[in-house]
Amino acid sequence: MKRRSLLICVLILMQIFVTGCWSRRELNDLAIAVGIGIDKIGDQYQVSAQVVLPSQIAGSKGGSPQAPVNLYKATGNTVYEALRKITTVSPRKIYISHLRILVLGEDLAKEGINDVLDFMSRDTDTRNDYFIVVAKDAKAEDALKILTSLEKIPAVRLFSSLESSEKNWAPTSTVTLGTLITELVSKGKNPVLTGVVIEGSVDVGETPNNVETVDSPTELKYSGLAVFKEDKLIGWLNPEESKVYNYLTNKVESTVFYIQCPEGKKVSLDVFEARSKMKGNIHNDKPEISIEQHIESDIGEVQCRNLELTDTKTITELEQIANKKVQNLFKTTIKKVQNEYKSDIFGFGEIIHRSNPQAWKKLRNNWDKTFVNLPISVKMDIKIRLLGKVTNSFLEETK
Repeated sequence: MKRRSLLICVLILMQIFVTGCWSRRELNDLAIAVGIGIDKIGDQYQVSAQVVLPSQIAGSKGGSPQAPVNLYKATGNTVYEALRKITTVSPRKIYISHLRILVLGEDLAKEGINDVLDFMSRDTDTRNDYFIVVAKDAKAEDALKILTSLEKIPAVRLFSSLESSEKNWAPTSTVTLGTLITELVSKGKNPVLTGVVIEGSVDVGETPNNVETVDSPTELKYSGLAVFKEDKLIGWLNPEESKVYNYLTNKVESTVFYIQCPEGKKVSLDVFEARSKMKGNIHNDKPEISIEQHIESDIGEVQCRNLELTDTKTITELEQIANKKVQNLFKTTIKKVQNEYKSDIFGFGEIIHRSNPQAWKKLRNNWDKTFVNLPISVKMDIKIRLLGKVTNSFLEETK
């Protein structure tokens, strides 16, 4: 009897603490945002939210045609205030737990992004698996207006395209909130963000006509990396320079580049493996960096008519041409970042820190000045492995 009474008491106590979904939110009360854009308008922040329309995504028939997303925006003295103020134009509260992309306007990025990141990292509704990009020569609001084909939801298209581009092309880089904040607080590495460009008219891109033709008049395209010094945008790397950054940070999974044949035409090389090894050293009380870059590739295309690809001497010659070209690209890109931007985006400071923590204690406070004159040696090792399904090109037969 006592056991039964004790069990009943325990069950009653459990019912008190098991309260069910006390923090539940009904879908009918929320506007699910998959893309957020933040711009600086004067002294205020403008927040734009790309909100999914479930009825349009489900492909329901009947009624007038409508875009799959809506864009709501508002301005405020802080980012949080602007986001909440959107309720004055949206019938539902903006819910950002399913955020896929955060777009920062270029003007905002030039002024500084710390305030934005403080809000995004502090907000309890958001996860940290979305990507962050900069609208190049544009406002974040305009980038989120463009309707896209293949993917109905533009923000999802931006997310998927960036993820695919990093894996298969290499001049782009996926950066999440955690990575960005880690690099901002680090003394030995400054961050970069991928730039998104609007090609075409924004007015046309925000209408359904943009996705009703085979070749959309207005497109969103990723191009180059935004270079930051601390939290401020200070310049851009072009696509080739952006590849160098991804090589050095070991982000290249696959890409393509070409080399010139002796006769002037081109050979395309398909990179399927890339490894960069950086070492730091202190010589005569001064830091220096040595880079060893290893690249494995296959021949993907041959335009030249006089290459005997079955001859190992030809392959060796092509490897030498590739080594020289990529090594020069590495050197010129690093020099540009040192001389023009003076921002250590490659993480050379972190390399010195790991190799000699005691020396780093003396260098860290003036690292930006040291980085400008940092001696850097580059050793390139590019190998060509396979020729594809054929050996010599059929172009030999057409001479």
